[in-house]
Amino acid sequence: MENLPQAGAVTLDAIYAAAAVLVPHIRRTPLLHSEALSDATGYEVWLKAENLQRTGSFKVRGALAKIARLSADERRRGLVAASAGNHAQGVAFAAQQYGVACTIVMPETAPLTKITATRRLGAEVLLSGQTYDEAYTYAVRLAEQRGAVFVHPFDDPQVIAGQGTLGLEILEQMPDLEAVLVPVGGGGLIAGIATVLDALKPDVRLLGVQASGAAAFAPSLAAGRPVELARATTIADGIRVLRPGDLTVQLCRGRVHEVLEVPDEDIADAIVQLLEREKLVVEGAGAVGVAALLSGRVRLRPGARVVAILSGGNIDINLVARIIEHGLTKAGRYLVVRTVVDDRPGQLLRLLEPLAAMRVNIISIEHHRAGTRVPVDQSLVTLHLETRDPEHCREIIAALQARGYDVSVQ
Repeated sequence: MENLPQAGAVTLDAIYAAAAVLVPHIRRTPLLHSEALSDATGYEVWLKAENLQRTGSFKVRGALAKIARLSADERRRGLVAASAGNHAQGVAFAAQQYGVACTIVMPETAPLTKITATRRLGAEVLLSGQTYDEAYTYAVRLAEQRGAVFVHPFDDPQVIAGQGTLGLEILEQMPDLEAVLVPVGGGGLIAGIATVLDALKPDVRLLGVQASGAAAFAPSLAAGRPVELARATTIADGIRVLRPGDLTVQLCRGRVHEVLEVPDEDIADAIVQLLEREKLVVEGAGAVGVAALLSGRVRLRPGARVVAILSGGNIDINLVARIIEHGLTKAGRYLVVRTVVDDRPGQLLRLLEPLAAMRVNIISIEHHRAGTRVPVDQSLVTLHLETRDPEHCREIIAALQARGYDVSVQ
């Protein structure tokens, strides 16, 4: 850290000072005990619901802490930031609170919900590049051209201090916790929490969790400097960065006990679990801690008191729909079958009779004569079915095959 004098600015006192600034503007989000996750994992699992925070994410903490400390001249010059969505809304909200003009550069692939929400908060939104890193490059250049203040999403001591206030809240709400799972992208959140735990509760096991398709943090810690990925692909857009911060890596070295990776499949499962069992809407980045727990990647003593941070809830509703359908299909609760029937009156009814006898709920039927490669005297039928479990799916397929249908499952 001797090469990064800014690291010395991220202290426990700085985080307490940030917490005092945030009080009028943010919510003290609940720490929720999850019986379902506790039963599934063998730990006592608690969820820090930052998805219920103002703007739907923890990012507002760092943005407010940064903007509150700006001079009158800096505020007059305005703000520029780059973000995939959550930092954008945090900066826009903070700028609105302090009456400061701001421009947010977002990648063209940013979820529409996050773009719309940022504009509603009064920010000018510009789209540039396909990734956060491309948007970041453009935003830095734009800030220089305008003489504006650039608000970094994670590699800034005041931003990190703001994110660290989440660690203070968790300790106040659960002083005897044993481990905390923190989503990791650029590293601002885990750097702030690491600073708090190192000073107040060093025996707490600090576990970072990153998406497998954007896993730059673990190798960066090992190297002692940021390691840049060639590409990053994950549904967890909030942590989809190619390179963590110089400052965040230095602050986390020796303080983060382990960094876990979870694939998108596990992240999607966690989103569905949180929605169905906990009644919480959580985005991919916010669900990675729960994904690590459910997939068995977390190794602690049985019954350990664990906090998983749900860092945000700003997920595109269309992605939610796809994830739910995918999750139901995996769980055997949604089945799509395709077969061919003779193109004669009564043949569709014959196909559906065994389904009615098995009390299968038919969601939709697609019946095609034209535009298919089946013989001219036949029709292609696709059935979307609501089912109970995998065994029910097998029974349905067997019943249709027993009637002579050649069934394929989509």
